Amino acid sequence: MADMGESRCQTHGNSCGRQDLSRSQDSSCSLYQQTYNVILTSSSFNTAVPLVVDPAATRDDDIQESDKLAVDLDLPSEFLAFTSPYKLPFGFNTNFDSDKIIPPVGRPCTMFPDLLRRYMSYIVNGSCHDDELLAQKLLLKGYEPLPRRRCRPTAQRDYVEPYPLPESLWTTPSDSSRLTIAKTALISMAERNRWSSTKGAGLDFSIDEVLAVKKPGTIRIGLDIGGGVATFAVRMRERNITILTTSMNLNGPFNTFIAARGVVPLYISISQRLPFVDNTLDIMHSMHVLSNWIPTTLLHFLFFDIYRVLRPGGLFWLDHFFCVGEEFEQDYAPLIESIGFNKVKWVVGRKMDRGPELNEMYLSALLEKPLNNSW
Repeated sequence: MADMGESRCQTHGNSCGRQDLSRSQDSSCSLYQQTYNVILTSSSFNTAVPLVVDPAATRDDDIQESDKLAVDLDLPSEFLAFTSPYKLPFGFNTNFDSDKIIPPVGRPCTMFPDLLRRYMSYIVNGSCHDDELLAQKLLLKGYEPLPRRRCRPTAQRDYVEPYPLPESLWTTPSDSSRLTIAKTALISMAERNRWSSTKGAGLDFSIDEVLAVKKPGTIRIGLDIGGGVATFAVRMRERNITILTTSMNLNGPFNTFIAARGVVPLYISISQRLPFVDNTLDIMHSMHVLSNWIPTTLLHFLFFDIYRVLRPGGLFWLDHFFCVGEEFEQDYAPLIESIGFNKVKWVVGRKMDRGPELNEMYLSALLEKPLNNSW
């Protein structure tokens, strides 16, 4: 599991550090939302070929410089068809405060036109290409959310129905060799024993001691960020607690495997705003993933997003956060303390798996959003 985490960090780290986008790229992103008011006709849903959109034919002659940039990129017609503003059938809607609906797309809209063109090139009403890796590459480059498409995705051949619950939680799927890497992670002794003890020790908190902090039954729903094969969610389900697990398919089809176990995967990167309303979740957990490989400012935003979605009195279990010793005192401890959590448990220890000379540290912390005055 450590190797999987390191690979995840290295792959995603290339996009996390990309903080500056040019003004022209920003304007071309908003261009789709502001000026491409190409509305699909009913006949477009019956066509066997992608729509061909002529942006210039749908706009005024006064084309700004940023508009020309997007037109010159020759973006796929299906991309323009999805990202264009759509008039609401019944006119102005007070909920939208508009008479249009604008489908969202990731901020780096035009930074990777070649990848985007490959992803959005398909036959309408036909089959999508087998492009799961391409989609993930776009996500990790910050293109999140991806645009919707009008094609059917490829599926595993000779698909086998999953095992029924609760058998599926701990039974290795037998349906496909595609799951070999994820299956290996599940059947490892370390994974099977993770969070299984009733009493924790040092950095290793137990689930039962964390739940004991709150009244029985008040921890009901939550999220595990970067949860690997979702063993945390499975352990919580055994206690009648519903946990969603965010995971990318790095080193294997982890989302498919998580679903095969009978718990819910959430296919988003650590860069995306969490898709929950403020003050709703009872518990948030993350092990190894939220650490010093993430740019500090991005990590600060992420911790505040975790604070946002937790209800007052909700728990954030930061499980084995790692960094270099001097970074912890100078940067990360003050950063975490600045969010506004109450410290329930805070344990710091040496990270020795790569050698003591690196002076790496672990932090395991149980933090609580204040029940009152949590703003």
